[in-house]
Parts: sequence; structure tokens; C-alpha cells
Amino acid sequence: MKYTIDRFEGDFAVVELENQKLVNIPRAAIPIGAEEGDIISVRVDAEGTKERKQHIQKLMDDVWAD
Repeated sequence: MKYTIDRFEGDFAVVELENQKLVNIPRAAIPIGAEEGDIISVRVDAEGTKERKQHIQKLMDDVWAD
């Protein structure tokens, strides 16, 4: 998904989604240095998700080990 930064208002960035709707996103969730008019890409990091799940499973296995 891609969205365009329309403007900043306080602690929020107003962004235009691909369907042309405007939504507020916390400014902290916007990459540092991004400016009005910049296009931001959002994607799922499948490999990162897999690694995180494996790490959490290992922690759970260690806690509940016999």
C-alpha cells in the first residue's frame, strides 16, 4: 500500500490513501525526514514476521519446558 503525505497537523500526518481517502497517522509512525508530498510505502515483512514468531515460540518453550 502506498500513501501520500498531504500535510502535518500537530502530532499527526494527514495522508491520502490509494482510494483517495484522507486519514490521520501518528507522526511518530512516519519516517524521519519525510515531507509533505512524499509517497510512503507500507508492506508486510513476511521474513521478519516468521523470525519474530520463531523467537516468541522459543521463549515460550523455554518458560514451559519440563
